[in-house]
Amino acid sequence: MSLRGVRPAGAAAAAALAAALAFAVSGCAGGQPRPARGHEAGQPASPVQGPGAGQPAPAGFAWFRPGPAPVGWLRASLAGQRATLSYPGSLRPMHGDPGTVTVGSTSRSGAVLVYLNVTPRQGAETLRDWPSFRVDHLRAEGQTSVRVDGVSPLLSFRGGRGRCVIDNYTTRVHDNHYREIACYVRAAHAASVLVAATPAAAWEAAAALLEQVVRSYQAG
Repeated sequence: MSLRGVRPAGAAAAAALAAALAFAVSGCAGGQPRPARGHEAGQPASPVQGPGAGQPAPAGFAWFRPGPAPVGWLRASLAGQRATLSYPGSLRPMHGDPGTVTVGSTSRSGAVLVYLNVTPRQGAETLRDWPSFRVDHLRAEGQTSVRVDGVSPLLSFRGGRGRCVIDNYTTRVHDNHYREIACYVRAAHAASVLVAATPAAAWEAAAALLEQVVRSYQAG
């Protein structure tokens, strides 16, 4: 459910991401301007109510509006579940743990530029404790300098409800600095974890794509 042991992804990889995914990002954004993001570090979470009709998510999640993926995107589902990840054809399947879905993009040197992963619920995570659970999980895997930049309220995904965090951390191997949107999503009969990550230095280039992936996620 997180990046580990991958090759370094520094400034050169960030520049490569901006060039390689320029078309995919502009395509998924549909030419619409992205809403401004507010800084959410330390902002209290609101686990009781999510955004309803006409009610925007808090600053940092104003982009969240569940809806279908852009025409032409590919789909991959968890085995035995209806949980489905949609992604542009510029990304490719990547090696992941059995029973998970992993797609992404790498530079010519092998550095991970975009990482998308869906994993069935495997621990004791809940909607209420998801922010702290995610931080504890990253630290348990050996990631360092873990910092939460934003916490969502309860969100209405397609086919389910979920909560997301935006966080960043440094990997134990190679000291790569990544930023991610990590969501715990519960459908009627199953729950899953969605992770959409990129090198922190490439966040501005990849954020629109990652946000579109999260918005279009089918929970069940």
